[in-house]
Amino acid sequence: MKAVVRRGPRLHVADVPEAVPQAGQVVAKTLACGICGSDLHAVHHLEHSIEMGLRSGAANTLDPARDLVLGHEFCAEILDYGPETDKRLKPGTQVVSTPFAFGPLGPELIGFSTRYRGAFAERLVLTEALLLPVPNGLAPEAAALTEPLAVGTHAVSVGDPGPRSVALVIGCGPIGLAVIVALKRRGVGPIIAADFSPTRRARAERLGADIVVDPAETSPHAAWSSFDVPATLAEMGLAQMAGRTLRDAIIFECVGVPGMLQSLMEGAPPGAHVVVVGACAEDDTILPVLAINKQLRFSFVFAYSPDEFAETLHALGEGEIDPEVFLTGKVSLDETAAAFERLASPGNDVKIVVQPWR
Repeated sequence: MKAVVRRGPRLHVADVPEAVPQAGQVVAKTLACGICGSDLHAVHHLEHSIEMGLRSGAANTLDPARDLVLGHEFCAEILDYGPETDKRLKPGTQVVSTPFAFGPLGPELIGFSTRYRGAFAERLVLTEALLLPVPNGLAPEAAALTEPLAVGTHAVSVGDPGPRSVALVIGCGPIGLAVIVALKRRGVGPIIAADFSPTRRARAERLGADIVVDPAETSPHAAWSSFDVPATLAEMGLAQMAGRTLRDAIIFECVGVPGMLQSLMEGAPPGAHVVVVGACAEDDTILPVLAINKQLRFSFVFAYSPDEFAETLHALGEGEIDPEVFLTGKVSLDETAAAFERLASPGNDVKIVVQPWR
């Protein structure tokens, strides 16, 4: 069968062995698979990604010298079952799944495993127990958004904003927009969204951001005081002396580049909760005493729980999320390498979906 293969720092369309399900698995036809920022990073920096995983304590499930089929944001159609399966869903059912399979070293991430190929392929093997049927005739490319949108669901869950929280989202790429969606679904407001791209700011506004900011012109932190969030320690002291009822700030960092944490330590209001969603994979420098003086709280988040994944799929199926705001391109296997290059300088793009049968 055909697949897009990462071979060295390049992508190729190649023939790969057929997907064969083992015990507890199904073979499925890939209908749509989104291109993630981690896929972009893996093409040129796979060895670095592996090193970061090992330093974090992850199992060694990936050999960078071997061909790798990426793709973990997928919607697929069940074709057949392997042995020892319950067959609870009929062949032909469209499904999504958290992108995990279970090998001898424990859970392995589909698309970042030498053992379990990703969905930039005509067919793939999935774990039956993790399958969720796509509800309400949701289009495959929309259903494939479940995975990245679930990251936003999880980030907001960890942030746990309350009824008096004011939210700031730094970066309006796919994950920042997913955070805005999750905040709106939770009834949080006002939401401030900051991004240099006018197109992404417009998408943030479509999804419900109350204020959109171009950081090149206005500080993302300029509006705190107007929402009863003291912007400085001095302002907080005066507000407390006056007995004012204050609101709290929650900031979602969705960029993931060096310097962002230090920038937030300097700009965040006292007592803010900073949720770090952007995956910075480079060394960074911070001055911790600033965060100490302001009593800032930092949470670092990764992925989602199965319940958060299922909740996000339900919200898509019920029309609570507009998938068209995210979907900016559809490509075939042959066009995938060019789409990766296009996303390296994203411009107007948010999410490009690979459709292997296109």
